[in-house]
Amino acid sequence: MILLRASGIHRRKRIKPGMPEKTATDRIVVVSRDAHCFASARHTHQQAQLIYAISGVVSVTTADGTWVVPPSRAVWVPAGIEHETKSHAAVQFRALLIDPAEVKGIPGVCAVVEVTPLLRELILRLAALAERPRGAEFERAVTRLLLLELSFLPVEPLNLPFPRHAKLARFCQWIQNDPARAVALEEAAGALHMSRSSFMRLFRREVGVSFAHWRQQARLLHALSLLAEGQSILNVALACGYDSPSAFSAMFRRSLGRSPSEYFASPAAIKGG
Repeated sequence: MILLRASGIHRRKRIKPGMPEKTATDRIVVVSRDAHCFASARHTHQQAQLIYAISGVVSVTTADGTWVVPPSRAVWVPAGIEHETKSHAAVQFRALLIDPAEVKGIPGVCAVVEVTPLLRELILRLAALAERPRGAEFERAVTRLLLLELSFLPVEPLNLPFPRHAKLARFCQWIQNDPARAVALEEAAGALHMSRSSFMRLFRREVGVSFAHWRQQARLLHALSLLAEGQSILNVALACGYDSPSAFSAMFRRSLGRSPSEYFASPAAIKGG
């Protein structure tokens, strides 16, 4: 068995009113939810999880940081990693619970996965098979093809790492909550009662990148959430601390290789099931 059998879960069984619908084929557990917005409590799974939004933007947060992905990407969460998931505006959410022992070369930490057009269609087909089975042979073929298409090659960074240092973590949370705020390096160092050089060393040691890079990444991920809500580029630029849409678009293109409108261009949303 490549994927876990859903023990004790029957087809089309709703767990609780207002909770995601869990359905199962003989080889996979599929969690489906279409909602205006949702947020889960922090939790873990015995299986690895591939978290994907057919439409909308999903964020996954662990103790190490936050991953924000649009429909062209998914988040891989290893088994046993405590995490919480939430959507930004309306979302069509699908998650696959996968036995990590049967998938070779998987990362031991959360990672962003590129969702190719084929992988997207395979996710949708598996969600549909959970409700309308077409036989074990067909399900095995779809499952095997999905695992072959699932790639863990490096993609553009869509995560925001967080420090373990308590005071620095609180400072980073303050910046994340107000990404438009302009904070000079000297002000950041003063907030932690440190010299400029001490703050720079601490930040890079704890987070792995410079403060300037981290702040830009916080703005970029906030922008993805706002763009997913349908806000204009002007509003998003101002909300993220940029003086003009052109300055914001230039940053976006440098970071992700495409303009904001190009990045969110994707096939029409298709409801699973």
